[in-house]
Amino acid sequence: MNFYDYYGDGFDIDLLKPRLENLLNAFRNNEGVDADFLFSSPGRAEILGNHTDHNHGKVLVASISCDILAAVKKTDDNLIKICSKGYSPIIIDLSSTEFRSCEKGTSSALTRGVAHAIMERGYKIGGFTAYLTSNVFKGAGVSSSAAFEVLIAEILNCLYLDGALSPVEKAVISQYSENVYFGKPCGLLDQCGIAIGSLCYLDFKNPTTPIQEKFDMPKGYSLVITNTGGDHASLTSHYAAIRSEMESVANVFGKKTLAEVDYHEFLTNLPLVRKSVSDRALLRAMHFFGENKRVERACDALKNGDVKEFLNAVNDSGLSSLIRLQNCSVPAELSQPVVLGIELSRNIIKDGAVRVHGGGFAGSILAIVSDFERDFYVREMTKVFGKENVFTAHVRPTGTAKMA
Repeated sequence: MNFYDYYGDGFDIDLLKPRLENLLNAFRNNEGVDADFLFSSPGRAEILGNHTDHNHGKVLVASISCDILAAVKKTDDNLIKICSKGYSPIIIDLSSTEFRSCEKGTSSALTRGVAHAIMERGYKIGGFTAYLTSNVFKGAGVSSSAAFEVLIAEILNCLYLDGALSPVEKAVISQYSENVYFGKPCGLLDQCGIAIGSLCYLDFKNPTTPIQEKFDMPKGYSLVITNTGGDHASLTSHYAAIRSEMESVANVFGKKTLAEVDYHEFLTNLPLVRKSVSDRALLRAMHFFGENKRVERACDALKNGDVKEFLNAVNDSGLSSLIRLQNCSVPAELSQPVVLGIELSRNIIKDGAVRVHGGGFAGSILAIVSDFERDFYVREMTKVFGKENVFTAHVRPTGTAKMA
């Protein structure tokens, strides 16, 4: 098995070996047999396109080198059993995959939702036992829940569907599970980035069949993600408000999403629209339209090898999230770790970019830093946020996949 095919040439295989050995030993020691398959499901980095996917906008997203590893064995008992160190086992009986309100917000809900969505498509599936180990940081904006959802979809896809589901289909199934069963109104950015792999441009105008184009990250730069702190569990209402406020602007024009609204028509009718929606909703709509253009700028820059313009687009996205989208801190909260992390980064980085990462309000920031500056930047951020909360990642070429 060539692990570089999955993790990329710059990956340190020595970091993987102990994780893999411990995982396979845990499976063998607890189940009394060896696992038959090994799967990997990566985290993701949102490079550009902050809160545009749910209104069918454009994004740049990358799968990254942290992942959930799963040792798996197919079973004939019609049960999905998932074990992770430090957690009670998840056991899902596939004879009953209907939504259960008592599971809302749990990994059981995500598992049941994925299984239900696949079965609703007419596929027959069955049981498996999986042992997981993860270095996809929860609360760090790299989408641990989406990595888990897409992992379950890919295990079932390989074990029972002979690979019939495309990466986008697995993403759509996973989004359904998170929206309906888990209870979080996310768009498709996270799931698509994890399922497709690489650095990928996505246009969600038609969300179930997005336009896709893959790019290479500029050479000589690293991704550094800093978990600035904060608990996402209580922030769902803030995420939901972004989507609903953007859609409230679209509704004024008789549309469901902002992707259906002409930007110039929006600007021309701004005084009228303001009578129907809040100023914050207008600002968030402005962010949406501007963010789509920034994604296009960044893609053109990558095609032309213009690293400076690519980084400018990322920096501009960060400022727009701060000023227009307003998702860098929780309203009225004195604790503002994301804003602090961004401002510290802006003072440190001479050649690179920084912006809020993921849903925002709390959690992580993303910096794109020249390799020359990377070690210094990591040290400085570690002083403030702790060594365990600052990590370097690189783009990996593959999304969620069966490795063996």
